[in-house]
Amino acid sequence: MGFTMGLNFVLLLVMVATNILSLYHLSSTVQSPNPPPPVPVPDHLLRQLNTIRASINHLTRHNPSSSSTTAEPSSAVPRDLILHSQIGPIASSCHNHPDLLHRYMNYTPFSTCPYDPDLQETLILNGCHPLPRRRCFSRTPSKPPSSLPLTHFPTSLPDSGVIWNKYSCKSFACLSQNNPTGFDLNAQRSSLQKYTSELDLPLTQFMQLAKSANSPIRLGIDIGGGTGTFAALMKKSYNVTMLTTTMNVNAPYNEAVALRGLVPLHVPLQQRFPVFDGTMDLVRCGRAVNRWIPLSVMEFMFYDVDRVLRGGGYLWVDRFFSKAVDLEKIYGPLIGKLGYKKVKWAVANKTDPSGLKHGEVYLSALLQKPVSKS
Repeated sequence: MGFTMGLNFVLLLVMVATNILSLYHLSSTVQSPNPPPPVPVPDHLLRQLNTIRASINHLTRHNPSSSSTTAEPSSAVPRDLILHSQIGPIASSCHNHPDLLHRYMNYTPFSTCPYDPDLQETLILNGCHPLPRRRCFSRTPSKPPSSLPLTHFPTSLPDSGVIWNKYSCKSFACLSQNNPTGFDLNAQRSSLQKYTSELDLPLTQFMQLAKSANSPIRLGIDIGGGTGTFAALMKKSYNVTMLTTTMNVNAPYNEAVALRGLVPLHVPLQQRFPVFDGTMDLVRCGRAVNRWIPLSVMEFMFYDVDRVLRGGGYLWVDRFFSKAVDLEKIYGPLIGKLGYKKVKWAVANKTDPSGLKHGEVYLSALLQKPVSKS
């Protein structure tokens, strides 16, 4: 009890200190209509934050050598309980990057916000999410589109719906030509609608499986869904509402999803899904989920999938790739910990040059969460 109260108190101090640091950055711009050049964060603020961090580390440090003789094993704080503070911090992540935070909070209040999407994504990917709030107005395209697509599969997307400043391509036609896999709005349709290999699961077959199991599909999340083709097909063909998580890495993926009339979630893979427990019928992991993700991040992601799925809901792993030996010894057992029913589990060799070089395989799996857990 004393440890918990102490840890909660220190976490409260972290939140307060982080807010103070944000207010400091904000106050540096309020004094004058013309913002001064960036100034270093005061040493006394950084010392306070470092002191609080040291207190947390002291309270949560796992020290088997000292606890093995003086306390029961259950009294030691398991590493897994504090690991998430490193990959998805609650309140202390932003001050780990004071230089980025200062740049982000260096603006003129009540005016147009700086155009800094790269800075925002850098902070988000470093765990500073949700971002600190700013009292300024977000930029919009100078000439917004006069009309928006009325279909989820338009022949083209309006270029005027995007601020193109930070991209090498300045149109969707350029993106489609240089990145056809990502920006050809019809690229995934065939693989999601036809059976050409054991890795495929056509949507008609999936929906029939769910219907026969008396498990209706109405709501879902597509993790790393790119421009939202999976969500578009589910909405167009079955009136299923899918949220698409995506990041604007070198291209305006979020804008593309929204221009198709779908809902983008601007969250990284390590971020907790911003939906309530047990409310989703389906979570799909597309090709963004693969062996490049740190194992601890992947484990927390799968357990957050379990959190948001209702009993009887489905986890669809679509072409996850890894080395064959790692799938057998690491990733297969990791997914197996969920205790889900294996409706489909198909493994095939990854035959591109990288797959052949590294001995990689694809896994496509459909897993059903137990109806109830006690």
